[in-house]
Amino acid sequence: MKINADLPYVLVAPNGARRGRVDHRALPVSTAEIVDTARACHVAGANGLHLHIRNAEGRHTLDAGQYRETVNEVQRAAPRMDIQITTEAVGIYDVSAQYKCLLDVQPAWASISVREIARDIELAPRVYALCADQGTRVQHILYDAADAELLKYWQDEGIVRSEQVDQLLVLGRYSENQRSVPEDLDAFPAPASPWMVCAFGAQEHACLAEAAARGGDVRVGFENSLSGSDGTHWADNAASVAALVDLLKRDLK
Repeated sequence: MKINADLPYVLVAPNGARRGRVDHRALPVSTAEIVDTARACHVAGANGLHLHIRNAEGRHTLDAGQYRETVNEVQRAAPRMDIQITTEAVGIYDVSAQYKCLLDVQPAWASISVREIARDIELAPRVYALCADQGTRVQHILYDAADAELLKYWQDEGIVRSEQVDQLLVLGRYSENQRSVPEDLDAFPAPASPWMVCAFGAQEHACLAEAAARGGDVRVGFENSLSGSDGTHWADNAASVAALVDLLKRDLK
């Protein structure tokens, strides 16, 4: 649910699957921390939460029961905040496990990487059909132009349903000294609407501002970047969200 109709949709990704408190002491890992972060980010201007959950050892999991519990807790803390779960494999889960997660959680919204689902071309149609049948909105994660071409092919072939059009364009990767720049957007073909961008590195906000100027929505948070353009770490996810929202408001003037 959008808070400010004049601004792009702001989705916060506060932790991701790989980072932990060794990377930033305010990165949320436990359910309580994720809930507190979601509430604070919603107050700061985030419309939705891109949700990753962790097991007891702090590692990425697609556990359906824990997903449902966390979603319920976030909804109680921030009832007007949208929640998108991830199906990210992270080298742990195969497509059948991703399918089972979607089946068991039945989320309102999920992010799905086309290149991950392409690992099992026989199961791919069932993944998208399941989401259509149970009313799960799909956001396709695209890492490069080849992913965009694969998505278009699957749409043309009917593997991806006609209403499943949302895209997340990822600028950069997890790597040492990653520096995404706004011009990285030009590597993707012009996306259909609605589309969103996330970006790694200290130029995250600049990349997101450029996406907004081009008509896209934005995803911000510690999954992709811990610091501002000067390299100084944000105090927490809410501080990054607030700074981005201020930047987007200034750009509207």
